Amino acid sequence: MPSNPSGACHDAPESPESLCAPAARAAEAAPALTAIASAAARPVATPAGSAGAPRKHKKRLGKEACKNLPRERLLQRGADAVTDVELVALLIGNGIGFGRSGDTALRVLEKFGSLRALLDAPHHEIQAVEGIAAARAAVLIATTELVRRALVERARARSQVDSPGAVRDYLRLKIGTRRRETFLCLYLDAQHRLLELEESTIGSLTRMAVYPREIVRRALESGAAALIVAHNHPSGVVRPSAEDRRLTQLLRDALALVDVRLTDHIVVGESETFSFAQAGLL
Repeated sequence: MPSNPSGACHDAPESPESLCAPAARAAEAAPALTAIASAAARPVATPAGSAGAPRKHKKRLGKEACKNLPRERLLQRGADAVTDVELVALLIGNGIGFGRSGDTALRVLEKFGSLRALLDAPHHEIQAVEGIAAARAAVLIATTELVRRALVERARARSQVDSPGAVRDYLRLKIGTRRRETFLCLYLDAQHRLLELEESTIGSLTRMAVYPREIVRRALESGAAALIVAHNHPSGVVRPSAEDRRLTQLLRDALALVDVRLTDHIVVGESETFSFAQAGLL
């Protein structure tokens, strides 16, 4: 925050320059992964020619009011002290004021319904929200991609692939809110480290073609010793269907012929998952 002898902070409008700097905004969003939102904590310069404006036209907040702004609460009290709307507003706003960025953040969350749906939203749908221009859309998209890549890095660590919770968290973020059925294969080495993640098939809402022969071939090519497969149910209901059970048996038997173990088949919904391994169905 710029030096202010009076100890007050100003809620200045965003400058045109700040709206045309997606790279800078994305860079600021990186530390926000731990507390999502100190990303846009950059002061906005007072517009040229405003120095001589009458004081009555300037919003002024005392020190105590400043301490209660979302950015200050985030930095001083941690991420639990701010709401979902405030986190999104801090990403797309200037970090000082809350009015316009707060309204825009509320529209974003109302459109997508949840943070998870926002993270999985297509680029064009994010940009279609009123108040989200290219620069702000770039910040949200970059933050989403950073989260995904961080989860992939965790999954590549031996201890994390061995953690069912970490795998399920990644899968929910990756495909949990998709409107079409998607099939994923996670190829693992003998120590259960991730070798490759492949999106094998994208189908319609009611039918999806999965070819065990192709999955076996890819397992051999990657040198995999084990495999986790997953697919989403766009309905949100994760109870496995009869076809899900049949496919699991086919994959398990086909992979066993080449000495590759099917570790799990996970059915993914927006807020929950079903594990064939945990249910004793493998």
